[in-house]
Amino acid sequence: MSIREETQWLDATASAELIESGEVSALEMTEAAIERIEALDGPLNAVVLRWFDHARDVAASDLPAGPFKGVPFLIKDLWLRYEGQCRTDGNVAMAANPIPATTDSVLVHRFKQAGLITLGRSASPELGTLPVTETVAHGATRNPWNTDHSPGGSSGGAGAAVAAGMVPIAHASDGGGSIRIPASACGLVGLKTSQGRITMEGHGIETGLGVDFCVSRSVRDSAALLDAVHGPGVGDSIIAPAPNRPYVDELGVDPGSLKIGLVDSHTQGGALHDDCRDAARAAGAMLESLGHRVELGHPATMADQSFTPRFMAMWAASRRTGMGTIEKTLGRPLTEDEVEPQNWAQAQFAEELSAAQYGDALTAVAEYRRATQQWWADGWDLLVTPTLAEPPPRIGELDAQPGQPMAGMMRAGEIVPYTPPFNTSGQPAISLPLYWSADGLPIGVQLVAAYGREDILFQVSSQLEAAMPWADRRPPA
Repeated sequence: MSIREETQWLDATASAELIESGEVSALEMTEAAIERIEALDGPLNAVVLRWFDHARDVAASDLPAGPFKGVPFLIKDLWLRYEGQCRTDGNVAMAANPIPATTDSVLVHRFKQAGLITLGRSASPELGTLPVTETVAHGATRNPWNTDHSPGGSSGGAGAAVAAGMVPIAHASDGGGSIRIPASACGLVGLKTSQGRITMEGHGIETGLGVDFCVSRSVRDSAALLDAVHGPGVGDSIIAPAPNRPYVDELGVDPGSLKIGLVDSHTQGGALHDDCRDAARAAGAMLESLGHRVELGHPATMADQSFTPRFMAMWAASRRTGMGTIEKTLGRPLTEDEVEPQNWAQAQFAEELSAAQYGDALTAVAEYRRATQQWWADGWDLLVTPTLAEPPPRIGELDAQPGQPMAGMMRAGEIVPYTPPFNTSGQPAISLPLYWSADGLPIGVQLVAAYGREDILFQVSSQLEAAMPWADRRPPA
């Protein structure tokens, strides 16, 4: 068996151990990942910018002695700077005019110090807007479990690449579910950290909603990477409380008997697919068998339909700000034919917003955050929900329609009711691959903890990983 085959399904921790032992060199591990991308990515379209020669040079150099020394990695094609390399943000104008970055973002520097070797950029929808990854610039990214379906978004390329075995771990970001959605759709672990846990310098838009982190194959990989990259950067205005000990030390720790709320309905009044309901209930039953107290319950804010229209002023403004970041990079304004319809429509809406409307959106977010976190303050320890309300959508299902540029966004609201609340509240939430449909599609389950309590998420996630293991589940191709 070749190194390419031997290492395909190792998680990042096992990959690093193999390199540390001397059985495989960092360059050999890098070449194996390059071979897998070249062999597997054709029908998936997960890796849209390839830096293979650069990766070989890095792998042959004196690497930092981080926990993932020599492990192949991908960075999402959105916002983060990597010195000497380009990004496109999923936009046709950026793709047509590649401009290398002159510096690293702080998080990219931390990835390098952890020893990770970046092979290129994974696909993202334009500006990271939609929960699918299909762009005019790069085409559709497909799910390795079934290529008729999406791997989710906006970190869909990362999800598809890790699920297909191209790399063991990849950078992802989450402003409304964009780590947890592809984790659910692709059968991976996806942690959205607490707001302020990892610096957002270099991300381009600091709304207070988004976070950067990863999708991974195992809970231990997410814990070890968080240990390596967490902490504030210069000028950060939101800083999460420091952990009491390394996150890897939480794995296998008994959290005691927790009071856990369970959601088995569509909190916004839509339809919840039976597979997604069954996944959440199965997780709840397993948690009960592990000694936790589980009952139906969730923050009332999750069903508050008056929040969305107030919040949309802030969301639309962030689309316009994102376009402004691209315009600054290009050195000129974007034209309508260079921006996808849903983003252009939101940007035009933002242009017409008043300061009073934007102020009301900020007030709505603050009210929502406090009211949501109060549920945990009132005595609950965890919340369990489906990650998505439906199995992974089909390719093209969220396309804009003639005269209806926001059709995809409206459809997204039906599929994704459970993840955005915790971007708004700033709380940590993790999607775990605990269920598969009869059709063989992954169905994720989301766990949500109080602000700053990633430790509890790692404790309970490691319990579930041991009780409902997924490591041997692999896409049919």
